[in-house]
Amino acid sequence: MARYRGPKSKIARKFKEPIFGPDKTLDKKGYPPGQHGPNKRRRKESEYGIQLMEKQKAKYTYGILERQFRNTFKEAASTKGVTGERLLQLCEARLDNTVFRLGIAPTRRAARQLVSHRHIVVNGRVVNIPSFSVKPGDIIEVREKSKSLESIVDALSGRSNQFPWLEWDENLMSGKFIQYPSREEIPENIKEQLIVELYSK
Repeated sequence: MARYRGPKSKIARKFKEPIFGPDKTLDKKGYPPGQHGPNKRRRKESEYGIQLMEKQKAKYTYGILERQFRNTFKEAASTKGVTGERLLQLCEARLDNTVFRLGIAPTRRAARQLVSHRHIVVNGRVVNIPSFSVKPGDIIEVREKSKSLESIVDALSGRSNQFPWLEWDENLMSGKFIQYPSREEIPENIKEQLIVELYSK
C-alpha cells in the first residue's frame, strides 16, 4: 500500500509545523533541513511555490498521495459549497482520519494501520480501506476481537480531544460521524484557498 515512509522530522521542519504530532527535533531545529543549516540564504518563494507547499502540507498531514489527493479535489470541486472547505471535509471524512480523531489511535499513521489490519468496523462491517469515505450517521467501532489490543486501550486511555462532529461511546468503543465539520471546527493549519488556486491554473 503506497504511503510516505521517509523521515517525519525532516518534513515537519520543512513546513515548520509538527504535522505528524509532537516533535522534539522540530523544537530544537526550527528551520528547514539542508546542508547549511539556519544560516543558509533562502530565495524568496514564488506564488506558485507557496501554493505548492500548502498542497504538500495538506497531503502529508492527511497521508494522501498525489493522485488520490487530486481525485479528492475533483470531487470537492464538483459538489456544492466552497471548494476549499469541501476538500478539507472530504479529507476529514476518510476512515483513517476519523479513527484518529475519535482517539482510537494516537496518530493518523497508526490509525491507517489499524484499519488495514481489519480492527475497525463501519456500520457492522469490517472495512480495511483507509481512504474509505465516512458519511453522516455512520457508526465506527473497534472490532469485538480487537477491543483488548494494548495499542487501542492505551490510545483511548489518553483520549482528550473532543470534536463536535463526532460522538464517542466509551462503553461500546464506538463513535458516530454526525456531520461534516465546518472549516472553523477543523484544527489543521492549512490555507486551503492556496490549494484551490494551484489546481485552478
